[in-house]
This record gives sequence, C-alpha cells and structure tokens, in this order.
Amino acid sequence: MKPTPAITCSLIVTTYNRPAALDLVLESAARQSMLPNDIIVADDGSTNETKTIVERFSSVFPSAVIHSWHEDRGFRLAASRNRAIALSKNDYIILVDGDMILHRHFIGDHLASARHNQFIQGSRVLLSRNTTDRILTSRKTDITLFEKGIKNRAHAIHSMQLSKLFSKRNNTLKGIRGCNMSFFRDDCITINGFNEDFTGWGREDSEFVARIFNNGWHRLSVKFRAIACHLWHKEHSRKSLPENDEILEKTLAGRLKRCANGIDKYLDE
Repeated sequence: MKPTPAITCSLIVTTYNRPAALDLVLESAARQSMLPNDIIVADDGSTNETKTIVERFSSVFPSAVIHSWHEDRGFRLAASRNRAIALSKNDYIILVDGDMILHRHFIGDHLASARHNQFIQGSRVLLSRNTTDRILTSRKTDITLFEKGIKNRAHAIHSMQLSKLFSKRNNTLKGIRGCNMSFFRDDCITINGFNEDFTGWGREDSEFVARIFNNGWHRLSVKFRAIACHLWHKEHSRKSLPENDEILEKTLAGRLKRCANGIDKYLDE
C-alpha cells in the first residue's frame, strides 16, 4: 500500500519554560528537507520568554507558526496537546516535545509511513547532560551518529534500508513516548484525543495508545528513520503516577475506545 498522496501536516511542539531548548527544536524544524504545513507550539503555561521565541521564529518561518497557550495550573500536557490539535487544519499530526532536535528528514520520514488507523512511534537519541549543555551553547542542530555523549548510538543511524528491515507493527504499550509520535488528526478525534483526567506526569501517552488498540488500530515502530535527539533534563516528579495508573487500568480493563474528557470541547471554538 502506498502512502496517501499530498498529506498536509502540523508539527506540534509541546513546551513549558525551556525557551533555549525550544529555540533549537524550532531551528531544526526550519531545516527540514520537507517542511510541515504549519507548526503549533503547545505551551503548558510558560512565561513571556517562550512567547518571544515563538514570535521571533514565526517572523522568519515560511509557514504559519501558532502559539497555543493556556494558563499554568500545573502539569496539563493532555489539555495542552488537545488544544493544539484542535487548532490544526491539516490531515496529519506529528507530536514532539520541546527538547527533541529533529533529524533533517524527520517530517518526511513520518509522512512516508503515514496510514489511517495507525500511529507511528519514532525513535529518540538520548544525549548526556554535558552534550546537551554543549549543544545549547553552540546551537548545533546537525547531530550525527559520531556525536560525543550519545547513550544509545544505534538510534542515531538514518538508513532507509535498515528501516525497511527493522520497522514493524507491534501492538504493545512498551516504549510508548509521545515525544516522537504521529497519527491522522481524524483518528485522534475519533478517540477524543488525549484524556484530560490526567494531571501530573505519567501514562497519558500510554492511555491514548490503549484506546487506539481498543479500536482495532495499530502501532508502527519506525526504526532508523523519524529520528530526534532528546536533550537531557531532570526527571519529572512521579507523585501523580498512582492516580494516573488507575486511569490507564480502567481504560485497559474496560476496553474503552474513547475518553469522556478530551478534545471535543475545543473543536467548536
């Protein structure tokens, strides 16, 4: 099966008060071999420093750049993503975190494997703390396989031939990361987007994917393409995990195909 022709896409970049990292991510988006139709910065309540970064970038980027901001009321990643996806007018959504520097073929790689009733899980290259500091200082976006301070070097290999061999469907929740994920927008709306019952870090990505699986759809784990380099940061607080695990378990046990508290509230705005 060939990919759907002429797919339009939005690159959605989630962020919260890390403007230097966001600046580099947006720079890597501007250097793509295939540009997205627009970029939407899903901002979970950052200060004006982030707004300044977005405004400066939007003045030079050839496509629209939209700043989707809501008030800082704690970690509300699900709501931030839903608001941004609702703003998109394009067919396809590519989600990345605001600390993921994109390989120059990142957008094209995601679109090449785009299918309805399927989401793509891309790979991430983990950068050490020292390498992250050096990259933020040098403003380097062309991170290669030979960069110092890569913890999982094989993930930095970009190869179409290897990707054909090792990319596969595997409908499991293991290794689910919304920091590098893509799907058709209408599929997302069918399951009502991300579940806003999640507050605090953890499991919102897995629960979103569980509903995809409950609809009989699939996961494509893309290897050696759709690569992004993850800048080091301190780990988020795990204090919300017990409550968030309960929400995930209810979705799994009930085989829920749609969440109640999701994206639909923003679609008519």
